[in-house]
Amino acid sequence: MSQDGVSSGARSSGPRFLVVGCGGIGGLVAAHLFAGGHDVTALTTNTRIADAINTKGLRVLGENSPGAVRGRALTELLPGTEPFDYILLATQPPQVEEAARGVLPFLAETGAMVTFQNGLCEPRLAQIAGPERVLGGVVAWGASMIEPGVYERTSPGGFVLGRMDGQPDDRLYPLAKALGSIGETIITDNLAGARWSKLAINCAISSLGALGGDRLGALLRHRFIRRLTLEIMTEVVLVARASGVKLQKVSGTLDLDWIALSDADRMAVASPSLFAKHAILLAVGTRFRKMRSSMLAAIERGRPPAVDFLNGEITSRGLSLGIATPINAAIQAEVHALAANRTPPSLALCRALYERTRSLVNAPFSIPPPPAEADPAALDPEIPPPPRKATASRISSLEL
Repeated sequence: MSQDGVSSGARSSGPRFLVVGCGGIGGLVAAHLFAGGHDVTALTTNTRIADAINTKGLRVLGENSPGAVRGRALTELLPGTEPFDYILLATQPPQVEEAARGVLPFLAETGAMVTFQNGLCEPRLAQIAGPERVLGGVVAWGASMIEPGVYERTSPGGFVLGRMDGQPDDRLYPLAKALGSIGETIITDNLAGARWSKLAINCAISSLGALGGDRLGALLRHRFIRRLTLEIMTEVVLVARASGVKLQKVSGTLDLDWIALSDADRMAVASPSLFAKHAILLAVGTRFRKMRSSMLAAIERGRPPAVDFLNGEITSRGLSLGIATPINAAIQAEVHALAANRTPPSLALCRALYERTRSLVNAPFSIPPPPAEADPAALDPEIPPPPRKATASRISSLEL
């Protein structure tokens, strides 16, 4: 620890890392890698962030954080820069393709680009770098940048790493080891299943968080927000199943196959099944109460929202597969209106959207959901599972 309270680890002789993007996720990843003594460089196009990192280090708040860590941030890579073994892409989805093209010349011949974006960005990067040079990283935690160079971790969790083709890859193991200080890091042969599960969560949480303008805990206290969340996720699950994807639960998060609404759920005024699903969302809101939508943060900074990579991905794929996705389509349009300053974010905006979409959700599903194979205790053991049965009074008190 230096006299100014900023630590700096000794550099290792291991792989070279480039972290592209120093927002909430990228900044926290870079801080942990710097603290672990890895050979890492941070790259950001924001000069204020780069100046803050280079003068004061990366400062991470919260439990189990590395604190203040010395680090190096650049705004460009100069010709002759030594190639990197791993390029960790932590930009927002709308910027990821441009960022990948810009850093591709600095990727080692046997190196890999790793996409940390929400959505399904691996195929886009495969067209740029080649499928053999792309790895996927599903981020199962949240972070925000409070001010340039200062970060707060807003929810626990780790990573799920893999390849979209499910093939083994020796490059995953040193990557998992390096990221292990951030949270439990799992290597999977079903990255597509984890990606689609996270996509379902982000289509609801990120987009509704942008429209509602509040943190997750406050939003999920409202019945109509939970109902919209269930409807958004259900449409994603149906598109995933029609695409032949076997959904995989992301560590400590929702079991999407179980939580998807059945026809009976949608038509019921109240039922034990609905009670359990609402109860799970309430538990999620409690555990991840500090989480704030990165989409909202992008809009506030004047950047395009990632809604086309989330809800838009579902509407376009649903159209090609013959799966109706009216709620995701409505959310997509509303977020674009918000980004164009036609509407301000508010709970009232979400309520108006809910009322406007009631006529769109009464038709039967395009394809029936399969029987749930997973345990309805869809969260990790830290959160008690909801009761399997509920009395009428308990159901009505939850306002299903």
